[in-house]
Amino acid sequence: MIIIKTKKDIDFIKESCKIVAETLQLLKNNVKPGITTLELDRIAEDYIKSNNAIPAFKGYTQGSAPGFPGSVCTSVDDEVVHGIPGSRALKIGEIISLDVGVLKNDYYGDAAISVAVGEVSAEKEKLLNITEKSLYEGINSALEGNRVHDISAAVQSYVEENGFSIVRDLCGHGVGKYLHEEPSIPNFGKKGTGAKLKNGMTLAIEPMVNAGKYQVLTNKDGWTILTADGKPSAHFEHTILVNGNSPKILTVC
Repeated sequence: MIIIKTKKDIDFIKESCKIVAETLQLLKNNVKPGITTLELDRIAEDYIKSNNAIPAFKGYTQGSAPGFPGSVCTSVDDEVVHGIPGSRALKIGEIISLDVGVLKNDYYGDAAISVAVGEVSAEKEKLLNITEKSLYEGINSALEGNRVHDISAAVQSYVEENGFSIVRDLCGHGVGKYLHEEPSIPNFGKKGTGAKLKNGMTLAIEPMVNAGKYQVLTNKDGWTILTADGKPSAHFEHTILVNGNSPKILTVC
C-alpha cells in the first residue's frame, strides 16, 4: 500500500531528512586518503545521535542476512551499495558511496552521495557526474499524475545515452513511516507504466550506475553488492516529496 503523507507526516520526515543531509555533508568533508570507512561511520553515528536521532541502518535486517553492523553504508569502487564499514583505508583515486538513513520521531529520511578520494580517473569523474545528473532527471519526472516508471525511464535513458549501465537488481522506494515503503522505484522501465504519482507521496530515488555492465552479485558478507565485472559503480539518492509540478527535495540542509 502506498502511504500518502499528511502535513504533519511531511514535517517530521523533513526533520529526519535534514539530519541525513547534514550528516552526508559532514562525511563528504572528511573523505580523504587514509581515513577508514569505520572512522567515517563513527563520525556519522556521533552526529546523528547528537541530534537525538537514530541511525536507521544499524541493525537493519533483510532476508537471511545478519543485522547491518554500521550506521552508514560505505561502498568503495566496485562496491555498488551496502558496503560494511571497517578497517579499509581510503586511497587516492577511489570513489566511495555514502548512504545514510535517519529515524527521528518515528519517521525516516534516506539519501546517498558518491565522493572522489582525491584526484580520480576521467572515467570515474564522468561516472560520478552522470550518476548524479541521472538522479535529477528522475526527480524532474516525479510529477503529480505521472507514473512511477516515468522516473525509471528518465534515469535509464540518461545513463545509457552517456555510455554507462543502470543496475537492475536494486531500486528506490517509498520512505517515511517505514524505511522501505511502496512503491518500488526501479531505475529502468517503460514510460507511462507503474503506479500513479500523487501529491503527498515521499520517495527515495536512487540511481546505481556501473561503468561496465549492469550485472551485480552479493559478497559473502551477505550485504555488500558488487559489480559482476569488477568495474566501478556510483550511487546518488534523495528523498523527495511529490508536490504538483514541482517535486521537492527533502534531503537538503
